[in-house]
Amino acid sequence: MRLRTGLWLFPVILGLGGCGYNQIQKKDEQAAQAKQQISVQLQRRADLVPNLVNTVKGYAQHEEAVFTQVAQARAGLAGAIQTGDPTQMATANAQLTGALGRLIAVAEAYPQLKADQTFLRLQDELAGTENRIATARQDYNQAVNDYNAYIRQFPQTITAKVTGAKPRTYYEAAPGSETAPTVDFGTRPSGTAGTAAPKTP
Repeated sequence: MRLRTGLWLFPVILGLGGCGYNQIQKKDEQAAQAKQQISVQLQRRADLVPNLVNTVKGYAQHEEAVFTQVAQARAGLAGAIQTGDPTQMATANAQLTGALGRLIAVAEAYPQLKADQTFLRLQDELAGTENRIATARQDYNQAVNDYNAYIRQFPQTITAKVTGAKPRTYYEAAPGSETAPTVDFGTRPSGTAGTAAPKTP
């Protein structure tokens, strides 16, 4: 009985292979690995935040509202990474970008902080991480495009329906969120928060 079942399954397996089953699995796995790289870089960015906050706190302890916003945005990103959902990760990362922009803007009122080597190094690391996120995003979206286009083709579309393969979601970053937050230390725009005198940590 088992032998007959095996003989019956053999042409089915061959048929699936001929209809793109193996390629669907391969392309889906490539997209999954590319998305994992986004998660890795987002987590690296989140891991840099506490050190940056602590450095700024050494000079601007009274900016508690900004610190709270950054902490909440970082927690939101950590939660989004756990879901693995590209849309949630992109949204949470954009929110963290905004919070970090406000944090870094605080440095305008603190010349010593602007010159702090730890602060400068962390800014450079954040910028480098954002570049890696942008690269990982491009790689993932390309892999998703290849996968989604493939399962729409005939006869792969039949195999996709039979096996439950569904289109993947692109990682769509909010406009401007691909760039690490920066601030021009040359001129201070009006309305910038934090005008207290610099403090020594």
